[in-house]
Amino acid sequence: MSLKSLTQIGLAAAIIMSTALGASASERKVFDEKSFAAAQAQGKPVLVDVSASWCPTCQAQKPIIDKVSADPRFKDLTIFEVDFDSRKDVLRKFDARVQSTLIVFKGGKETGRSVGSTSEQAIADLLDKAL
Repeated sequence: MSLKSLTQIGLAAAIIMSTALGASASERKVFDEKSFAAAQAQGKPVLVDVSASWCPTCQAQKPIIDKVSADPRFKDLTIFEVDFDSRKDVLRKFDARVQSTLIVFKGGKETGRSVGSTSEQAIADLLDKAL
């Protein structure tokens, strides 16, 4: 086989792998009341991620959340992002007083909350509470 053929096979494999991984990854959305209510009504597991662009803890949480939520057991998880600086209405709704707050719901019920955690295991345990 030529180097060109091997490169093409490797590229095709990478595309297939990324497509397969994307299919099991959780859906991430900017919070809006209608979509949140619909996810709850459908009984879907939900994570509300309250963060700020300037917050180092929030920035540390994002790749951990992405990694943990890529597990196939979280395929139905919807992640709603809430900007701490601009969505004070949503912060009041959830009684979220600081950035880096993670809140999970199973259907219409809050089942867990974490503030400031950057432990992969703790975030995985929190997301489990939404299942």
